[in-house]
This record gives sequence, structure tokens and C-alpha cells, in this order.
Amino acid sequence: MSECTHDCSTCSQNCGDRTEPQSFLKPMNKASNIKKVIGVVSGKGGVGKSLVSCLLAAQCAKAGLKVGILDADVTGPSVPKSFGINTRAMQDEEFLLPSVAEGGVKVMSINLLLEDVNSPVVWRGPVISGVIEQFWSDVRWGELDYLFVDMPPGTGDVALTVFQSLPVDGIVIVSTPQDLVKMIVSKAFNMAQMMNVPVLGIIENMSYYECPDCGKKHSIFGDSKIDETAEELGVPVLAKLPINPELNRLVDDGKIMDADCKELEGFIEALK
Repeated sequence: MSECTHDCSTCSQNCGDRTEPQSFLKPMNKASNIKKVIGVVSGKGGVGKSLVSCLLAAQCAKAGLKVGILDADVTGPSVPKSFGINTRAMQDEEFLLPSVAEGGVKVMSINLLLEDVNSPVVWRGPVISGVIEQFWSDVRWGELDYLFVDMPPGTGDVALTVFQSLPVDGIVIVSTPQDLVKMIVSKAFNMAQMMNVPVLGIIENMSYYECPDCGKKHSIFGDSKIDETAEELGVPVLAKLPINPELNRLVDDGKIMDADCKELEGFIEALK
């Protein structure tokens, strides 16, 4: 008989000390009532998770939903800038207060707590994970229909913390039309499966560029393989977002709420 690892969830023995798997979920604080938590993830960086998180929140707010964004990309936060938030987060006697952007979107990000937004966050994994837990348990989120969690790339400490500590109702996987797409999506999908988190679907960013003169769509990064990958995994393709220079300008100007992303309308309607 092998030595006990004290991890009953992976053990087939029927010993007297056997216990139920321990839950690491952090309770919602008394000042928050969040109906659904959705993670925005990817197996690699540079695919536009933060952009998609901001667009989802902005489109939901314009559809009349109460939404917030928990910026879990602690070492590379970009959500506040996209919404034009330049002030530091405040706090009351009990909780941190999220900044409220135009349209009512609530945001909590490490950049809202730093004296200088250009200061690097040079922290080890456990410290970053602790900050994510605090963004959940120590923030006065109030009434929200959806809280979107903008995740850092990969399947490391932060992803594990979010999946174990927050009551994640589902994830959206973000990818791009590259040859690596199957591997990128599969990594995120397989981690979600391991953690028993539902995959709501895939959003392909930078899917194509539509010529403003002739209207023809050009596959700048090659032909999309997202439909085949989604079919193999048994999940839907939620949207294919084009390369849009105007959208880049709105992000740079902190006016993501002005974006008109018709490609997400179907998914947003399903969330209502």
C-alpha cells in the first residue's frame, strides 16, 4: 500500500481517515450580491483577454445589466485605462470601493491602488494570489448581475486561485486565428475541465480585417481554425471579432464604452 498523500480526492482507498475534498471557496462578503461570475481566459498571452473582458462588460452595461470587472492580471493590468479611470480606489470603514466607470461598470484593479500606475508589480505567486482573493472578499461590489474576471495568460497560480476561491459559473476562452489555436484553446479548456468549471464558449479575436473601401474580409493571421477546434471540444464559438483600428483608438482614449461591438450581441442577449 502506497504512502498516504492526504489528498482524498485522488485516492481509491477506503480508510477510516477518509474525508470529503476540502473546499477553498471564499465566501461573498455582506456588502456584495453577485449573481454570476465569468472568467475570461486563454492558454497564452497577447490574444486580447483584457479587451474582450472590457467589451463584454461595456456591452452588458449598455444592455441594462449591472456588471463589474475584477482585474486579475495583477502584473499587467490594463482595464482601468480602457475605461478612462485615472483616480485611485477609495475605501470605507469596512471595504475597498471599486471605481465606477462611465455606464456604471465597477472596476477593481491593482493599478487603482498604486501611487504610480507605471510602477511594476514584482511579487511572487502566493502574494498575487492573496490580492486576487482580497479583490473578491474585501471589495464592496454591491448588486451585480455579472462579475467578469480578466485573467492573466496561462494556467498558473492566478488561474488556480480564481477557480478554487471564486464561485466561477463559467469561462470564456479567447483565442486568435493561428496554427497554435488548438493547443492554446485546449490548455484553457482542459484546466476548466479539471476544475469542474463550465466552458461557455470561445471568442476569436483579430479574426479578420474588413476593408473599409470594398468591404472584403482579409484573414491577416491566416485562415481561422476556431470552428473545427470548437466542434472537437463540443463548445460554441461565441463571436469572431475583427481587427478594428477604431477600437484600438477608443481603448487608448479610455472610451471603451463608446465601442459598438455588434459581434457580441448574440452572446450578450443570451446573458440577459
